[in-house]
This record gives sequence, C-alpha cells and structure tokens, in this order.
Amino acid sequence: MKNTIVKIGLTVVCLFSNLLIFAGTPGDNSDTGDLQGGDTPAPIGDYIWVLAVIVVVYAFWKLKAAQNSKVQG
Repeated sequence: MKNTIVKIGLTVVCLFSNLLIFAGTPGDNSDTGDLQGGDTPAPIGDYIWVLAVIVVVYAFWKLKAAQNSKVQG
C-alpha cells in the first residue's frame, strides 16, 4: 500500500511540476533587430493540464482492466 501511494504521489508531482516551467521569450540576437523582431513566442504550457488529466484517466482505466483480468483468470 505504501509503495502504491509513493508511486501515485511521484506521478502527480512529475505531471504537475512542469506547470511552473515556461519557455523564455525570444530575445533579439542581432544589432539590426531583424533576427527575431515581431515574432510572438509560442505558448508551450497552455493545455498541459488537459493532457495530465487524460493521462491519469487512461492510467486508471488500464490498471482497472489489468486488475479485472487478474481476478477473472
């Protein structure tokens, strides 16, 4: 039981720790200002929480199916 709680806790921490990590805004690397001028940075972490929910639901679904197959045969 303790091992399962540790695994679930570690999974939750790994899934939600990247919510705090964002890509930096691009800088201008040239003196003329034409290398990256006017480009808006791409959003990276907007829907990461949706993917996390899908992964958790899928994992529970697969674990439930595996548990049912063990019980039946």
